[in-house]
Amino acid sequence: MRDFHRPGRSTVHAERGLCATSHPLAAMVAVDILRQGGNAVDAAIAAAVLLGFCEPQMTGIGGDCFALVSPTPESDPVALNGSGRAPMALDAERLRGAGHRRMPVEGATAVTIPGAVAGFAALSERFGRLGLAASLAPAIDYAEAGVPVAPRVAFDWADGASHLQGAARRYFLKDGAPLRVGDVFRAPEQADVLRAIAERGPAAFYEGAIAQDMVAALKAAGGCHEEADFARCRADWGQPIRGQYRGTEVLEHPPNGQGAVALLMLQMLEAFDVESLDPLGADRVELEAGIARLAYDARNRLLADPDAMADPGALHDPALAAELVAKLDRSAVPAGIRSHTHASHRDTVLVTVVDRDRMAVSLIYSIFNEFGSGVACERHGILFHNRGAGFSLEPGHPNEAGPGKRPMHTILPGLLRRDGRTLMPFGVMGGQFQPTGHMRLISNMIDFGMDLQEAIDAPRSFAFDGELRLERGYPPAVHVELERRGHRVVIPPDALGGAQAILFDSETGLLIGASDPRKDGIALGY
Repeated sequence: MRDFHRPGRSTVHAERGLCATSHPLAAMVAVDILRQGGNAVDAAIAAAVLLGFCEPQMTGIGGDCFALVSPTPESDPVALNGSGRAPMALDAERLRGAGHRRMPVEGATAVTIPGAVAGFAALSERFGRLGLAASLAPAIDYAEAGVPVAPRVAFDWADGASHLQGAARRYFLKDGAPLRVGDVFRAPEQADVLRAIAERGPAAFYEGAIAQDMVAALKAAGGCHEEADFARCRADWGQPIRGQYRGTEVLEHPPNGQGAVALLMLQMLEAFDVESLDPLGADRVELEAGIARLAYDARNRLLADPDAMADPGALHDPALAAELVAKLDRSAVPAGIRSHTHASHRDTVLVTVVDRDRMAVSLIYSIFNEFGSGVACERHGILFHNRGAGFSLEPGHPNEAGPGKRPMHTILPGLLRRDGRTLMPFGVMGGQFQPTGHMRLISNMIDFGMDLQEAIDAPRSFAFDGELRLERGYPPAVHVELERRGHRVVIPPDALGGAQAILFDSETGLLIGASDPRKDGIALGY
């Protein structure tokens, strides 16, 4: 139970429906949709699209999405891949010939076709009750009326504004400077885009005047995109991949997302007596860092568009976990997780919603880098993600950049199930950190008995690029001990990721929600 002498948050309990996400307006809109008779999919789409205006540095309709949907607690969940593909003219050899050793992070070369609009349309068509237009209506209203900039959003806006270029500076800066807390962000041009999608469906985005505007902007920025690349964009349905952690079933989105890495890490962690460790101690930090180092190395070698992987199931095969556990030297100082990309890419939003019929949705939606590629189209102000930065330029690598391929994605929605029933939709944002975040959240609950909000609030650590990053919540003695063991311990300038989750309480039948205090959001139910 929470110590009420200390600052913190309580879990949120509701009976008829609940949303947890990273901005209060989005949570409120989701609950409004539920109260109007919409279901969890209608509400999740409404909240997600609105977040593109509440947190435009994190996400928007120029991005990608993934979702896991559990239609009822007993039914098999499904996976929705709303990530776009590379333009057909993308040529890794040409990029290497131009002197690139890694994919560019900014600019049009890093832009794959935005898949989120196709994903939202597919979700609404298959599962929605009110229709796509109803889900888009709140975002249209707020895009025109404006959204006051929240504190965490302002922090990220200032941090990422230097990535903006050309028309994007006109749309996302105020008098040439980042928006500050209390400034009102408006995007009426994107409201027009959403109206067109509401009236004519996703074809209004991927064909015609809006697509022409996007292609013209990308070509002007040096891209090789064509209108035909946009016209062929489709979302795909699939099945989640599954693993176990101490009797709880963990479902993740299949590749090209890195959900398989989370399953691999949990399988490795299960080999150790974690509950005997101090949850905030140096031994746990070091164990998780060692597991992450080996698992992320496997990710960097194997993960790609599933059509390019020799065996899409190899990464979460228990045999690989056992092999890596045998290699784990807990006394060694991990060099830290490396990536073939240039940056950690922490800009993502996660929406989770459960309705009165207990349909559950975990939807993750992102433009990848801070303000994505930094490129926006001239007439409509759509900011493009830079998901192409997730490609490799290593010749012959399964994730090598290529025409029509999907790049490796960092984002991963999650679901927990127990005894054949959905237990918890959830997600932990934070770019490269996300599989580590899934492992840490699940371990906090199962190994250490933390309630949902405690498990989210608890301090986080992450070994990345030669540093062992510890949030300020760790005791000073832990820093000292890890440094004594040879680690380069740093306190990161911003918190590690963010999380949202909704737990089904089997005893009361209620929903229990929690939202990360590292963000501006809340869990809200009715």
